[in-house]
Amino acid sequence: MKLEYDLTTYLEKIKNGSSYFSTFINKDGLAAGVLILQPGEKDTQTPHDSDEVYYVISGTGFLNIKDKDYPVSKNKLFFVAKNVEHFFHGNTNELKVLYFFGGPDS
Repeated sequence: MKLEYDLTTYLEKIKNGSSYFSTFINKDGLAAGVLILQPGEKDTQTPHDSDEVYYVISGTGFLNIKDKDYPVSKNKLFFVAKNVEHFFHGNTNELKVLYFFGGPDS
């Protein structure tokens, strides 16, 4: 089982791939990954089956949770309960976010 992760690897995977996110841990009790949104890029996620925490690595914009916008900036952390509508938007520069699920990424 892998115990050490270099985020650079997964950020590069996103930049060179077709998806804006990469889940690099996906276990029954925990999932973790990173996402990158470019300005104007749409966050297409739907509500998840597990609680989620987002940690903003860099960038600015908004996280909409239940139709309310929360300003997003470096070093902010957000909690989103399972089955709650949410999405990032309004970023004017590249947005990088680390995410954690309290269960598998489904």
